[in-house]
Amino acid sequence: MRNRNLKLCVVSHFAYGALSAGGTGRLVGGVEWQTSLTARWMAARGHAVSILTWDEGQSDDEVIAGVRVIKICRRDRGLPGLRFFHPRWSGLVRAMKIADADVYYHNCGEYVTGQVAAWCRLHKRAFVYSVASDPDCDPRLPEMKTLRERVLYRYGLRHASRIIVQTARQQEMLRIGFGLDSQVIPMPCVGPAADSPPAPHSGPPRVAWVGRIVPLKRLEWLLDIAERLPDVRFDVVGPPDPETDYTRGLFERGRKMANVTMHGRVDRSRMPDIYRAASLLCCTSEFEGFPNTFLEAFSHGVPVVTTIDPDGVVAKHGLGAVADDVAALAAAIDRFAKSSDEWKRASDAARRYFAGNHALEVVMPRFEQAFVAACEQVRPRIAVTA
Repeated sequence: MRNRNLKLCVVSHFAYGALSAGGTGRLVGGVEWQTSLTARWMAARGHAVSILTWDEGQSDDEVIAGVRVIKICRRDRGLPGLRFFHPRWSGLVRAMKIADADVYYHNCGEYVTGQVAAWCRLHKRAFVYSVASDPDCDPRLPEMKTLRERVLYRYGLRHASRIIVQTARQQEMLRIGFGLDSQVIPMPCVGPAADSPPAPHSGPPRVAWVGRIVPLKRLEWLLDIAERLPDVRFDVVGPPDPETDYTRGLFERGRKMANVTMHGRVDRSRMPDIYRAASLLCCTSEFEGFPNTFLEAFSHGVPVVTTIDPDGVVAKHGLGAVADDVAALAAAIDRFAKSSDEWKRASDAARRYFAGNHALEVVMPRFEQAFVAACEQVRPRIAVTA
């Protein structure tokens, strides 16, 4: 199905830095890269696309890669306690009205999910919500600390025109926990050229760890692994978020270790170099959705050694190894370091899996179809197809 003149608005407060490729945004995470990628791809397909972000000092109605950027407000503007309503909520309403889209898209479970859903319901516009992480499908909503956030998120979830999830596990969690249907669409990722050589497996083994340095990511596990494997090099990429005694302690510990390099924040343009230099990607998280770092690693032929395995793809497709504790993770890394044949099989499998399941040309048409279907559901006269 090919849609003409679809007007899409992406609501992603922190995405300006990702969209502008080195802009002034302070946070550029997986969600921001996914939403900016979606906006760019849809604009390149000829759709009228806007994106709503914090005011980061950009000019009014800036256009980047065909995507119209509409400012909500400055994140620090307003009085504490009152800024939730004005200018944050009022600014979002104003920006959504300016966008005047057929369908609004939001990725990431938060209070904004409910705000977007309420406006769309009032104005009879389609709202597509995309789940970013497993806890957002848990009816207890363990990562949402305030009643306000939980109430608004539940409202948004229940009033979305369509819900997109990353995995069949998330789909089942939503069905059991909320009684809601959803559609599984793997997340897209930009990879290297299809004919580029796979990551090398020569010289001392090198393991990358990429993520926010927060308790649920358990960076301390990686440092414990590094102590067990002194002949393996470890590259830690990610800033403290926020800087606390926990993160400061980990940075100090890592910097004292001879086989660990604490890179801190790394510019997006340098990340391919990190993956190309790595033999493996290690994930020590307590939970995830489907990490964008996995997709980036797979695209470069880098297997993963991980504590989480979304929908069992790592084990099923031979993309690395799954382990439950520090000892097992260290043993898996050591095994790959000592067996070039085992590493090569996992590397080749990773590239095949990425190409068949997460490459842009495979995934993005499914998102486009979901947006069109949501419009047909809410505003049938909008969806003109050819």
